[in-house]
Amino acid sequence: MMDVDAAVADVAAAIGEPARARMLFALMDGRARTATELAALAGIGAPTASVHLGRLRAARLVQVLVQGKHRYYALENARVGAALEALSLAAGQPRDQFVPKAPNRLRAARTCYDHMAGTIAVSLHDRLIAMKWLTTGTAGEAAYTLTALGDRGCRSLGMDIDRLHTLRRRFAVACLDWSERRPHLGGALGAALLNLALTKKWVVQNLDSRALDITRLGRREMDSRFGVRH
Repeated sequence: MMDVDAAVADVAAAIGEPARARMLFALMDGRARTATELAALAGIGAPTASVHLGRLRAARLVQVLVQGKHRYYALENARVGAALEALSLAAGQPRDQFVPKAPNRLRAARTCYDHMAGTIAVSLHDRLIAMKWLTTGTAGEAAYTLTALGDRGCRSLGMDIDRLHTLRRRFAVACLDWSERRPHLGGALGAALLNLALTKKWVVQNLDSRALDITRLGRREMDSRFGVRH
């Protein structure tokens, strides 16, 4: 137990420095960024940013992606993104303080690391349960099970469910949405749904933020297939 407590405290301390927190939240859109870019976003110098990024790597909160001569930083995994999303809610920060540039669009639809968040994602989460595609455990655990009906439905959309089950991550989990105060769908299935929506042009990724634009086609398809109206 002491080892667990120490590990949690170490991660909390790594996140708890303001500049490091700003860099982590800058990576919440799922895009990798250079140390120079993160330094600018955090309002600190390059040498200081390098020290902070080393601390975040040691705590396994970020990873380094090497492409040619360039080094990019990204969140270590979806669990880090989910934890940061939950911390935004725990901090009780008003939306316009966290996303001052486009709060309304971010509330409608955005990315939460590699899956969808916002009102559209919360509605989709609720509809998948109402349609009996997903079921929760007997004690209402955060993990979901895909039903036989849901399996058929996902496959009919072109999703490779067999591959999703082989991934080394949780299959389907509830991720608390900091703007709606209710869960949206995370895990491998949540990531696959976002990829499906992007591939089918139901949503389009905004170029300079986590915002997703819901297309006219997307509104029609989500309404007809899932009963999600936005």
